[in-house]
Amino acid sequence: MTYITKPQLHHPKLAENALGYTRRDYEGSVSTLCAGCGHDSISAAIIQACYELDLPPHRIAKLSGIGCSSKTPDYFLGNSHGFNTVHGRMPSVLTGANLANRDLIYLGVSGDGDSASIGLGQFAHSIRRGVNMLYIVENNGVYGLTKGQFSATSDKGSKTKKGAVNHDSAIDLVSLALQLGATFVARSFSGDKAQLTPLIKAALAHKGAAFIDCISPCIQFNNHAGSTKGFDYVREHNEAVNMLDVVVPREPIHADYAPGSNTKVAQHDGSILHLHKLAEHYDPSDRVGALSYLQSRQALGEIVTGLLFIDPEASDLHDSLETVDTPLNALSDAQLTPGQNALDRLNASLR
Repeated sequence: MTYITKPQLHHPKLAENALGYTRRDYEGSVSTLCAGCGHDSISAAIIQACYELDLPPHRIAKLSGIGCSSKTPDYFLGNSHGFNTVHGRMPSVLTGANLANRDLIYLGVSGDGDSASIGLGQFAHSIRRGVNMLYIVENNGVYGLTKGQFSATSDKGSKTKKGAVNHDSAIDLVSLALQLGATFVARSFSGDKAQLTPLIKAALAHKGAAFIDCISPCIQFNNHAGSTKGFDYVREHNEAVNMLDVVVPREPIHADYAPGSNTKVAQHDGSILHLHKLAEHYDPSDRVGALSYLQSRQALGEIVTGLLFIDPEASDLHDSLETVDTPLNALSDAQLTPGQNALDRLNASLR
């Protein structure tokens, strides 16, 4: 956390979105992360995405766990709801909050240590249940707060800053999210804001479990020649499968892509995703194909980025549980406790 606040004065000519908010209205406190940290670039992309989507800050709930990444919600959306959980427990707290108030937009921010180690089970269950959320993992492949040990996403054969070699296989959260049933899966790079910002916009508009694995180099402990998650390595080995534009419903939809090179995907909120295919024959609606493609490119040492899979007809946890449209926290005691007769009928149905 930081106690350094930004000046409250705004330039009178700052551009405003449809709600009358400027980009500054989506910012938070001054970051205390290391200068050049990739996490700050992700925060900037989140700010830009929410500003461009015209989201009311008070309708967003941001949750995190423990780690450098989990500090970042303090640096964006300062006027939103926020909750910092214990290590690895963000997904269950987010699930509970989502069940209580389905009207909020849920943004979970975590790290590779928080989600791929102590919180792996929590991550898995929130994804497989289809919680309506955007889950971002700021993945640097290292434990930055405790001075540079390998994390569960560190690639086998990669080296620490001091030359130690990792002999353990890495957990690929993107492949895991695909296997668990996530209905929006993407990977991006903190150094590619042009790709990351539209992905965040699309994921926030998606109904269901949306997951973005964002490689975010640790400038102190994982940005050297032996690292596979440093700025230079990712830029040299990045293979983007598509370029993404998000067109919100109130704006005219324009497409000037060459015939056969553009795919349109309608979202639940009416927005349209324009996908410009870069990888030959890549289909973002094929879950099995996405897994196969990831593994084939990984074998070649390439890092696949972009929108890897989307199901535009996805449902969420509230659909599965058949909850009422009214948020549970807005129901009266009588509605939440229907009485002995209802309890008797329920018990009878289970006998």
